[in-house]
Parts: sequence; C-alpha cells; structure tokens
Amino acid sequence: MRVMLLGPVSRLTVTALVVAAWLTLPPVARADSAEDAGQRIATQAREREKGFGDFVADVAMVLRNKRGQESRRELSLRVVEVEGDGDRTMFVFNRPRDVRGTAFLIHAHTTQPDDQWLYLPALKRVKQISSSKQSGSFMGSEFSYEDLGAIEVEKFTHRHLRDEPCGDTECFVLERIPKSKDSGYSRQIAWLDKPELRTVQVHYFNRRNEHFKTMIVEGFQLYLDRFWRASTVTMTNHVTGKGTVLTWDAVKYGVGLDAGDFTRTALKRAR
Repeated sequence: MRVMLLGPVSRLTVTALVVAAWLTLPPVARADSAEDAGQRIATQAREREKGFGDFVADVAMVLRNKRGQESRRELSLRVVEVEGDGDRTMFVFNRPRDVRGTAFLIHAHTTQPDDQWLYLPALKRVKQISSSKQSGSFMGSEFSYEDLGAIEVEKFTHRHLRDEPCGDTECFVLERIPKSKDSGYSRQIAWLDKPELRTVQVHYFNRRNEHFKTMIVEGFQLYLDRFWRASTVTMTNHVTGKGTVLTWDAVKYGVGLDAGDFTRTALKRAR
C-alpha cells in the first residue's frame, strides 16, 4: 500500500496512517491467508443466522427425472435452535398417501456427526441413519441426508478462492472441505453474496473430485427484519440428469417449539 506524504512526517505518524488504512479494508483484504479469510466469512455468515428461536414451514418437494417427468410431495418442516449445539429439525411427509406419516429427525451438532432418524409408518419403527449412510439419497431425492443437516463451520476447513459477480451483486467464493471421513463429498464450492452473506449456489464434488451436483438457492425473503430464508432450493445431479426442487411457504417464527418436540418418541406421533 502506498502512502503519499506532504511535508515532513514522523515515523509514528506514518505507522498510524498505515494502520488506519488497513482497518478500513474489508475483512477478506485484511486476512493473512485464504484460509483465514474463508474461516472469517463462514463464521460471519453463521453468526447472522443465530437467534431465530424456532420456525415452521410448509415445503413442497418436486422430483424430476432426466426426461422432465415430475412427482410432487408435500411436507411440514419444524426447526428449533439449541443453545451451544446444532439445530433440531423435523420433516414430516403429508402427501402423497404412500409416504404420509414418514418423518425425518435431525439433531445437528457443531463438531460431531449429526444424529439422524427416519420413522417409517408402514413398519412402525424408527431407523437410525448412521454417519456412514448419510451420503445416501433422502427419500429418492437428489438431496442426501447429509445435505439436510445444518452447515456447521467447525465441520469444514474453509478457503476464500476469489470474489466475482453473481446476479446483481458480488459474491465471495469459498471452498469448504468436510472433515468427516464419512462425508459423501471431497469438497464444496459455495457462493455467498457480499451484502448479506447468503449462500446462493453450491457445487458439490464427489470422492473422485468430480463436480456432480449443483444447488441453486433463490427467492430470499426477510423475516423478523433480520433472517433471510430462500423460497426455492434446486438440486441438480449432473450424472443422472435428475433434479429436486424444494419450495418453502407459510414460514412462521416464534411458534413455541422446544427441544422436547424433537425426540424419537415425538417422531412416531408427528403429523
């Protein structure tokens, strides 16, 4: 950085000017390394999501095969924030009839693998999804069980790759590498918009380091004057040609949920 001086200036003044100029730079420019910048951006994005308490939503899931044929499922979603740990999340299928009552429960954790259970009403039993199986397809969709868990900063190493235009704004482009050996991904490339640090696109690379899935996040809406939620999330599988679209509606915050609503027993009676 060049500092132009007019007239004699002390060494202390020069130092003060340089420090002041450094402090005005954005966080990425101040970072010591791409890893530091990536970690800082990911942490800032996570901090903006804290404090929501709980919310519910109606979700439509559209499965699309490689010929463009579609089938639709309707779900309800419930989420509660847990202090000092990951969120609790429950999906309950309402339609069609053959999947009605199927429920999926996630106890996310900040550093350890998520605990996940699937209730199958036809069998009247709860099946635990082990961490080694979470890379599998969720109910025949292009989302894996792993994709539905919260993206906890501590579960990845992060690196800032570049900044680039995305839509009407600019994005930070981050590489995140899962620390878990059970992850179905070797790495992910995520685009976060600079103004709000919202994830707008993710490229997923399999264990052979092939880019095989892309997630596009659109239609953000602001809730409680603070929290952005997407209305549409699309996952495309470039190998199979299949896609899954999740559409969110009727989002409501502060409905009074607590961690007791997210147990294995609650999973069986979820409606």
